[in-house]
Order: sequence, then structure tokens, then C-alpha cells
Amino acid sequence: MSILIVILWLINIACDTMGQIAFKYAAITSKNQQGLHYWQKLFGNFWLWLGFAAYFIGFIFWLAFLSEVPLSQGILLGSFNIITVMLAGRILFQEHLTLFRIIGIFFITTGVVLVGLT
Repeated sequence: MSILIVILWLINIACDTMGQIAFKYAAITSKNQQGLHYWQKLFGNFWLWLGFAAYFIGFIFWLAFLSEVPLSQGILLGSFNIITVMLAGRILFQEHLTLFRIIGIFFITTGVVLVGLT
């Protein structure tokens, strides 16, 4: 893979991970509200808009990435964001990494390495 492809891939992963983290923060800071007040608070939440922005920027880089790699390779490399989101959830929200999740991380990483080598 060229350096351009790796950079586009890493930026996309970073944007996707940042978007997921922002949406999680929006969800937990807007809870304990009901009805219309919940939606007003949610749509006024900085984290929600940061998540939208991160997804929009990630979408642009995803298109650029897909213009450089075959779709079958791109979609497999795109699955790596599952790992970054899982690790961010562990670090930021103290979510649990079970044995099966760790095994999943291993298999996804192995698959991304194998796809990256081709």
C-alpha cells in the first residue's frame, strides 16, 4: 500500500472513532431527560455536532480512500475501526473487554494485516 492510502485510512479510522466517542458522550450527557426536553437538550449538545462533523470529514476521506483501493480491500480495511472504537470505549468509558472481544480484536487485526499485504 502506498503512503497516501495508509494516511487516508488512518484519518478515516480516527474520524470514525472520534465520531463514535462523541455520540456516546452526547448520549450519556443528554440522558435523564424526557419528551421534547430530551430532544432539545440532545440537539443542543456539543458532542452530537462534533460526532456529525467527524462523520462528515471521515466520509470525505473514506471516498478518497475508496478511490485508491478496490472496494473488496477497502471494506475489509475499514473494519479496523471496530477495534479502535472498542479500545476507546475501554479507555474512556471503562467498558469491559471480554475474552471473546479480545479474540475478535486478534482476528480482525490478523485479517487487516493479511489484506494490507496484498
